[in-house]
Amino acid sequence: MQMITFAHVMYALVTVSVIVVMLFRRGVIIPTLLGTFLIGWIYKGDLISGFKAVYNANLTAAKELFTIFLIITFMVALLASLRDIGADRRMIRPIQKLIVNGHVAFFVLAFVTYVISLFFWPTPAVPLIGALLIPAAIRAGLPAMGAAMAIALAGQGMALSSDYVMQIAPMLSAKGAGVPTASVADKAMVLSLITGGISIAGAYIMNRKAIRKAGATDVLEEAKVPSSAVSTVEYAEAAAAVETLHPSVIRWSKIFAVLVPLSMLIVMAVMAASKFGGGSAMGGFEGGDGAAFIGGVAVILLILSCTVFSKVRALDKISDHLTEGFVFAFKAMGPVIPIAGFFFLGNADFSKSILSLGDNVQAPAFLYDIVMSIQYAIPSNGFITAFGILIMGIIAGLEGSGFSGLPLTGSLSGALGPTVGIDPSTLAAIGQMGSVWSGGGTLIAWSSLVAVAGFAGVSAIDLARKNFLPVMIGLAVSTIVAILIW
Repeated sequence: MQMITFAHVMYALVTVSVIVVMLFRRGVIIPTLLGTFLIGWIYKGDLISGFKAVYNANLTAAKELFTIFLIITFMVALLASLRDIGADRRMIRPIQKLIVNGHVAFFVLAFVTYVISLFFWPTPAVPLIGALLIPAAIRAGLPAMGAAMAIALAGQGMALSSDYVMQIAPMLSAKGAGVPTASVADKAMVLSLITGGISIAGAYIMNRKAIRKAGATDVLEEAKVPSSAVSTVEYAEAAAAVETLHPSVIRWSKIFAVLVPLSMLIVMAVMAASKFGGGSAMGGFEGGDGAAFIGGVAVILLILSCTVFSKVRALDKISDHLTEGFVFAFKAMGPVIPIAGFFFLGNADFSKSILSLGDNVQAPAFLYDIVMSIQYAIPSNGFITAFGILIMGIIAGLEGSGFSGLPLTGSLSGALGPTVGIDPSTLAAIGQMGSVWSGGGTLIAWSSLVAVAGFAGVSAIDLARKNFLPVMIGLAVSTIVAILIW
């Protein structure tokens, strides 16, 4: 451990200011950028080093996280190409037949949302589910609020908090904690299923008495609300286009409606087999390999989908879909880069390149050094530390972006874990649960929860209020389980 310097004190002050700004539900990009500049200036002792540190921190974060942008881009581009041929809607239609009453509708919505969100993320998946399944669920007797809760808890909550397929959230947490991505991903998957199972069961109990018989007059009246709410431009155009598709394209639409889900199931099966069985034969999918595998499959499916729809024009059309994917990726993840850059600065693995230190110079580990200097004041109690990380994650999520707080919770987990005798990957997974369930779109109305509420035709504030109790119970139980089993 290095001696605490003024640069360490400044890092601590900026970290506290970031937390305070999050509490006021404001963006933390300016504090992290200024903090990076000040620390670079103070540590190196000249103004120019401060300017260089700001640039290097963002460049380092971008390099480390660019794989995230790529996987989002390819998955969103694939979904856009499927929309062209109507395959996205065709994939969902058979599920409508399963919605026979309100009780079944609740769990069908939750299951379908979870599966689609695992592969495509909730944000691009919500319009598809909202357009096709919410009206059917409401007609079957499920209240609009019940439908919204099922989608939010399963998609923005359970699927996004584990992010097990694309592994973007675990990668952010693991980078901050300095642990392998796979260790965080596996634990986050378990915790997300516990939290999601409890919260979805609680939501069903809350809505069970409000579920009515299909065909009742009030049910039909309520079903009219979301049908108008979901008429977004993209899906209105897609619906019209599907009706005028050439018969050969319709045939391909049916093929892709089977091919894409089947391909994704095979991807999951291969990844599971490599993890639990024949990993040596298939090479394994550690770290970013899983994302590379599913990203590569998505690219091939994207090429095929564009080709059957646009023929020769696919050479140009595919660039439109990739552009749409990159725009979505940078809108979703762009703000994370400067935040991650600041917290990477607190990690010795990255601070050398950020501060432009020589090969023979020891890199500072600002956050670790600070924690070690005050470890005598930190209760050596894993229970208190775990819930402290959970609360920190929830606070970080108040900004409205479930991922922007992950570098913070990951860095704190890496620094506090050895002090209290808990695996940093466990603490990072707990912090990930708090941040994503809070900011990802279940507990606060100024997040992507607005989209779910809009498609269901309910108040986003009321939806967040309804979600609060079951989600908090689920997070508390999953944290206790994590302490006991890991």
